[in-house]
Amino acid sequence: MAQVRVIGVIPSRYGSQRLPAKPLLDLGGKTMVERVYRRASQCRLFERVIVATDDERIVRAVEGFGGEVLMTPADLASGTDRVAEVARFSQGEIFVNVQGDEPLMEPRMMEQAVRLVLEDQAVSVATLAKRISTGEELANPGTVKVVMNSNGFALYFSRSPIPHLRGESDVRRWPESHAYYKHIGIYVFRREFLEVYSSLGESPLERAERLEQLRILEQGTPIKVGITEFDSIPVDTPEDAEKVRTILARLEEGRS
Repeated sequence: MAQVRVIGVIPSRYGSQRLPAKPLLDLGGKTMVERVYRRASQCRLFERVIVATDDERIVRAVEGFGGEVLMTPADLASGTDRVAEVARFSQGEIFVNVQGDEPLMEPRMMEQAVRLVLEDQAVSVATLAKRISTGEELANPGTVKVVMNSNGFALYFSRSPIPHLRGESDVRRWPESHAYYKHIGIYVFRREFLEVYSSLGESPLERAERLEQLRILEQGTPIKVGITEFDSIPVDTPEDAEKVRTILARLEEGRS
């Protein structure tokens, strides 16, 4: 059987409400986009890694460290729309949306997500989740929660704790016997699905929760969810960036 071509795509917008010019943020001597690119380049299943951006400053930065970059229209609504745009111009069967603001994502997580699609021809879209370990994380609306069916497919994603535990007034003290999962924002798509996705408009649930994966569920495509032991820290605030700098410094000290 011919080898399946897998392309890693890093959507990278210059504009950000909370962190302007986020992809070019300095994280221990390298920009965020370079950190993400170098992590993705370590995934053994990726044939290529491409940054999909809407800004010439990011193009110059990526070309400056020797990365591959594609300019995409500024009016695309989501990261998945940028991945679909890359798919229009690239030869490949599977495309992976590697979040451009997660510089600590393990290459092994990317591989784990890709294998969910490689190993099951019926799966068109896949992602990852990790068990939530603290009540603070469960209560945080910035942490997206996911519930799955018995076959490991997503039932729903929400910024609220799901399921609701009746009679439990404070989610920070939920029973340890119940497993809650947070969504890890990596998506794996078959090309055929991306061709459909690009023709879909924003859905009501997507609009309500501000979660683009709900568009996929609403139009009827199952999303396979793999459970990972690895974690990742999205950089949305200056505090997140400082936390990542501290972790990177500690990791680089350990290598020296």
